[in-house]
Amino acid sequence: MVTPCPTSPASPAARTGRRDHDQNLRAPVKKSRRPRLRRKQPLQPLNPCPLPGDSGICDLFESPSSSSDGADTPSAARGGSPLPGPAQPLAQLDLQTFRDYGQSCYAFRRAQESHFHPREALARQPQVTAESRCKLLSWLIPVHRQFGLSFESLCLTVNTLDRFLTTTPVAADCFQLLGVTSLLIACKQVEVHPPRVKQLLALCCGAFSRQQLCNLECIVLHKLHFSLGAPTISFFLEHFTHARVEAGQAEVSEALEAQALARGVAELSLADDAFTSYSPSLLAICCLALADRMLRVPRPVDLRLGEHPEAALQDCLGKLQLLVATNSTSLTHMLPVQICEKCSLSLSS
Repeated sequence: MVTPCPTSPASPAARTGRRDHDQNLRAPVKKSRRPRLRRKQPLQPLNPCPLPGDSGICDLFESPSSSSDGADTPSAARGGSPLPGPAQPLAQLDLQTFRDYGQSCYAFRRAQESHFHPREALARQPQVTAESRCKLLSWLIPVHRQFGLSFESLCLTVNTLDRFLTTTPVAADCFQLLGVTSLLIACKQVEVHPPRVKQLLALCCGAFSRQQLCNLECIVLHKLHFSLGAPTISFFLEHFTHARVEAGQAEVSEALEAQALARGVAELSLADDAFTSYSPSLLAICCLALADRMLRVPRPVDLRLGEHPEAALQDCLGKLQLLVATNSTSLTHMLPVQICEKCSLSLSS
């Protein structure tokens, strides 16, 4: 009996080895990759022609509390162009939720006001002044409108900014970075889709890096002890609007119009350091009262809703009237068209 050679081509072992060898010589199969989506157009800053030396920040509002002679008016700074971004539409009222939780939420927020209220934010700032703060926030307000962010996000941004200023001295060349960092922190709490870091850096005309923004974000969170849920003007405006409708002191339509106008007045006050001494609830009720006066509401809001001293109410109202008179042109660009038509005569007077 003849035994076949192991290396013979006719042997089964040789055929099996040849198949294994051929399989090892095959080229590896390349996995298909998904096509990368690239941005067709690079990100552009909102203001492609910034003022020299300010990294894109421009004056939009005029502060009556600053030493301005009227030369740097909003129309002169922007060439008379309106603020970018559409005005926010009128909100809707949820009276049932207000009946169930309104008073308890209001009492809880009022108790938190003193803890989150930054007092004398610029007292420890050798380089940041009231004018530079007004300049930064006058830039951040149209930025938040351009992104379609809520008024709550803007209020939290200002609160985060001012509270950090009370704890840490900030260099003048890093102040804009602190502004966009505060905006990012606020949007992460409130917005479903916060702005991307790349978008915020593009607004600064490439003056800062991603690592700088992330590092400053960590510093801000550490200095504030991650305590970020501050009561805001936005919350108290909504509460007082619901309260007056629930009490039968105003119709839903006129209450919403007054709230929209009061929100525009409040946005102006956020940029002025003179109003940082007032609590959010005091500012909210005074903004509503001034809005009722400008709209000529037959039954104006009851100032006693806020439970504030009469002297503080009248002092805040007087400063708000001066603020609106100084920035009436900018205010009209913040409001819905139907609100501007009703209060245009009051703004011009």
